[in-house]
Amino acid sequence: MKELRTEIDINAPAERVWQHLTDFAAFPEWNPFIPRIRGELRAGSRLEVLLRASGTKGMTFRPTLKRVEPNRELRWLGHLGIPGLFDGEHIFEITPTGNDRVRFVQREEFHGLLVPLLRRSLDRDTRRGFEEMNRALRARAEESSSA
Repeated sequence: MKELRTEIDINAPAERVWQHLTDFAAFPEWNPFIPRIRGELRAGSRLEVLLRASGTKGMTFRPTLKRVEPNRELRWLGHLGIPGLFDGEHIFEITPTGNDRVRFVQREEFHGLLVPLLRRSLDRDTRRGFEEMNRALRARAEESSSA
């Protein structure tokens, strides 16, 4: 198993961060790492997700939403090819840390036979994508807080 974890503090209420995180139609406007998600925001539904860290070609996959807990957590499980080869459970967590302030955690747990072969790319490209998205989400949520 391999886990990537990033976090960022955002000066906005959890509801506002959640609103931007789950407004899939607006992702092309602000999200550099996940420029497109299609699908229904409901546990058990399948999404179509385009992931693209800066400097990479990007890839589309179809994860299943595992958990949708408004203002707290969004989680999906995806597979590259056959389950067990390269599986990733992507988790977004929003934790209030004060008045109109949250900590946003984006992490992913990777399992499967190909994980050791892809470790370097995960540490470099995928981590960069997480961090780019985190900063963009903070900018968007904080900008809309002051509007």
